[in-house]
Amino acid sequence: MHFTKKLGVASIAAALVLAPTVASATSQDEQVRRLDIMLMVTSLRCRMGADDFQPHYRKFSATHITALNSAARRLEGGLVAAHGTKGAKRALDRISVGMANEYGQGHPWLGCAELKEITEDLSKNSDPAVLAQAADELLCPAPRSGGLWARR
Repeated sequence: MHFTKKLGVASIAAALVLAPTVASATSQDEQVRRLDIMLMVTSLRCRMGADDFQPHYRKFSATHITALNSAARRLEGGLVAAHGTKGAKRALDRISVGMANEYGQGHPWLGCAELKEITEDLSKNSDPAVLAQAADELLCPAPRSGGLWARR
Protein backbone atom coordinates (compact mmCIF):
# COMPACT_ATOMS: atom_id res chain seq x y z
CA MET A 1 0.00 0.00 0.00
CA HIS A 2 1.21 3.47 -0.76
CA PHE A 3 0.36 6.47 1.29
CA THR A 4 0.79 10.09 0.42
CA LYS A 5 3.69 11.77 2.09
CA LYS A 6 2.27 13.57 5.05
CA LEU A 7 2.60 17.29 5.01
CA GLY A 8 4.25 17.57 8.42
CA VAL A 9 3.39 19.09 11.75
CA ALA A 10 3.31 22.65 10.41
CA SER A 11 0.63 21.63 7.93
CA ILE A 12 -1.40 20.04 10.69
CA ALA A 13 -1.27 23.31 12.60
CA ALA A 14 -2.34 25.21 9.50
CA ALA A 15 -5.23 22.80 8.98
CA LEU A 16 -6.41 23.53 12.51
CA VAL A 17 -7.05 27.13 11.58
CA LEU A 18 -9.29 26.02 8.72
CA ALA A 19 -11.07 23.08 10.39
CA PRO A 20 -13.98 23.77 12.74
CA THR A 21 -13.74 22.23 16.18
CA VAL A 22 -16.62 19.81 16.68
CA ALA A 23 -15.38 17.71 19.58
CA SER A 24 -16.22 18.59 23.15
CA ALA A 25 -13.37 18.94 25.62
CA THR A 26 -14.11 15.53 27.11
CA SER A 27 -14.16 13.72 23.78
CA GLN A 28 -11.01 15.59 22.72
CA ASP A 29 -9.36 14.48 25.97
CA GLU A 30 -10.40 10.91 25.25
CA GLN A 31 -9.04 11.17 21.71
CA VAL A 32 -5.68 12.41 23.01
CA ARG A 33 -5.59 9.52 25.50
CA ARG A 34 -6.47 7.09 22.71
CA LEU A 35 -3.73 8.52 20.48
CA ASP A 36 -1.18 7.97 23.23
CA ILE A 37 -2.31 4.37 23.74
CA MET A 38 -2.36 3.68 19.99
CA LEU A 39 1.18 4.98 19.56
CA MET A 40 2.41 3.05 22.60
CA VAL A 41 0.84 -0.24 21.47
CA THR A 42 1.93 0.08 17.84
CA SER A 43 5.46 1.07 18.90
CA LEU A 44 5.63 -2.19 20.87
CA ARG A 45 4.30 -4.11 17.89
CA CYS A 46 6.87 -2.54 15.55
CA ARG A 47 9.86 -2.80 17.90
CA MET A 48 11.48 -5.83 16.24
CA GLY A 49 11.67 -4.50 12.70
CA ALA A 50 13.58 -1.87 10.80
CA ASP A 51 10.89 0.64 11.69
CA ASP A 52 11.21 0.39 15.47
CA PHE A 53 9.89 3.70 16.74
CA GLN A 54 9.97 3.17 20.50
CA PRO A 55 12.65 5.88 20.92
CA HIS A 56 10.39 8.24 18.95
CA TYR A 57 7.41 7.28 21.12
CA ARG A 58 9.41 7.98 24.29
CA LYS A 59 10.37 11.40 22.90
CA PHE A 60 6.73 12.02 21.90
CA SER A 61 5.63 11.16 25.45
CA ALA A 62 8.25 13.45 26.97
CA THR A 63 7.38 16.31 24.61
CA HIS A 64 3.65 16.03 25.27
CA ILE A 65 3.69 14.93 28.92
CA THR A 66 1.86 18.04 30.12
CA ALA A 67 -0.88 17.77 27.50
CA LEU A 68 -1.18 13.99 27.93
CA ASN A 69 -1.43 14.26 31.71
CA SER A 70 -3.89 17.16 31.54
CA ALA A 71 -6.12 15.31 29.10
CA ALA A 72 -6.02 12.19 31.32
CA ARG A 73 -6.96 14.22 34.42
CA ARG A 74 -9.84 16.00 32.64
CA LEU A 75 -11.05 12.72 31.16
CA GLU A 76 -10.97 11.03 34.55
CA GLY A 77 -12.69 14.02 36.18
CA GLY A 78 -15.52 13.88 33.65
CA LEU A 79 -15.89 10.15 34.14
CA VAL A 80 -15.94 10.52 37.94
CA ALA A 81 -18.69 13.13 37.64
CA ALA A 82 -20.70 10.82 35.38
CA HIS A 83 -20.00 7.42 36.95
CA GLY A 84 -18.50 7.95 40.40
CA THR A 85 -14.96 7.01 41.38
CA LYS A 86 -15.27 3.24 40.88
CA GLY A 87 -17.24 3.60 37.67
CA ALA A 88 -14.68 6.06 36.32
CA LYS A 89 -11.81 3.63 36.96
CA ARG A 90 -13.72 0.88 35.13
CA ALA A 91 -14.46 3.23 32.23
CA LEU A 92 -10.80 4.26 31.97
CA ASP A 93 -9.76 0.61 32.05
CA ARG A 94 -12.25 -0.18 29.27
CA ILE A 95 -10.84 2.65 27.14
CA SER A 96 -7.24 1.54 27.69
CA VAL A 97 -7.84 -2.18 27.20
CA GLY A 98 -10.09 -1.56 24.20
CA MET A 99 -7.44 0.56 22.50
CA ALA A 100 -4.68 -1.91 23.29
CA ASN A 101 -6.76 -4.72 21.81
CA GLU A 102 -7.77 -2.65 18.79
CA TYR A 103 -4.20 -1.76 17.85
CA GLY A 104 -2.50 -4.95 19.02
CA GLN A 105 -2.62 -6.24 15.45
CA GLY A 106 -1.47 -2.92 14.03
CA HIS A 107 -3.00 0.29 12.79
CA PRO A 108 -5.79 -0.26 10.23
CA TRP A 109 -4.21 1.82 7.48
CA LEU A 110 -0.72 2.88 8.58
CA GLY A 111 2.33 0.66 8.70
CA CYS A 112 5.29 0.83 11.05
CA ALA A 113 7.29 3.12 8.74
CA GLU A 114 4.47 5.68 8.52
CA LEU A 115 3.79 5.51 12.27
CA LYS A 116 7.49 6.00 12.97
CA GLU A 117 7.61 9.12 10.79
CA ILE A 118 4.40 10.52 12.26
CA THR A 119 5.56 9.88 15.83
CA GLU A 120 8.89 11.55 15.10
CA ASP A 121 7.09 14.60 13.66
CA LEU A 122 4.74 14.79 16.64
CA SER A 123 7.68 14.58 19.04
CA LYS A 124 9.10 17.77 17.55
CA ASN A 125 6.06 19.98 18.22
CA SER A 126 4.59 20.50 21.69
CA ASP A 127 1.46 22.34 20.51
CA PRO A 128 -1.56 20.60 22.11
CA ALA A 129 -3.71 21.66 19.15
CA VAL A 130 -1.46 19.67 16.81
CA LEU A 131 -1.80 16.69 19.14
CA ALA A 132 -5.60 16.96 19.06
CA GLN A 133 -5.66 17.23 15.25
CA ALA A 134 -3.38 14.21 14.91
CA ALA A 135 -5.64 12.23 17.23
CA ASP A 136 -8.68 13.22 15.21
CA GLU A 137 -7.17 11.98 11.95
CA LEU A 138 -5.07 9.01 13.01
CA LEU A 139 -7.77 7.28 15.05
CA CYS A 140 -10.20 7.04 12.14
CA PRO A 141 -10.81 3.49 10.89
CA ALA A 142 -9.77 4.62 7.39
CA PRO A 143 -7.91 7.64 6.05
CA ARG A 144 -10.09 10.64 5.41
CA SER A 145 -10.40 11.90 1.90
CA GLY A 146 -8.07 14.87 1.77
CA GLY A 147 -6.62 14.06 5.18
CA LEU A 148 -2.93 14.49 5.83
CA TRP A 149 -2.36 10.73 5.79
CA ALA A 150 -4.84 9.70 3.07
CA ARG A 151 -4.15 6.74 0.79
CA ARG A 152 -3.20 7.34 -2.79
